[in-house]
Amino acid sequence: QVQLVESGGGLVQAGDSLRLSCAASERTLRTYRMGWFRQAPGKEREFVAAISWSGGNTYYAEAVKGRFTMSRDNAKNTVYMQMHSLKPEDTAVYYCAAGPPAALMNPEPYDYWGQGTQVTVSS
Repeated sequence: QVQLVESGGGLVQAGDSLRLSCAASERTLRTYRMGWFRQAPGKEREFVAAISWSGGNTYYAEAVKGRFTMSRDNAKNTVYMQMHSLKPEDTAVYYCAAGPPAALMNPEPYDYWGQGTQVTVSS
């Protein structure tokens, strides 16, 4: 069982930056594809970014390309998402997830999820 704990969310103004972290306990994340998803009120959960187990490949939703950067430190069992130039439409609860290598934009294959961290961007 992998437990994921997100942190780093908060209330910021448009144009600000935040860095989210997702720490895993008990087992290594090394073999997992890691993803970030977000869910805004009244909307479905949507893909934000994903990273391969080695960190060599990253994937981003069009809405965040060029502004968000996902990375991982397998030695620390932690993944990160650096978010720049935040917009009010980035407001959501952000979740990290761990899944098999084939997992990507579809949330269904991801096996483990964190509890989420709230990001609120004011205009």
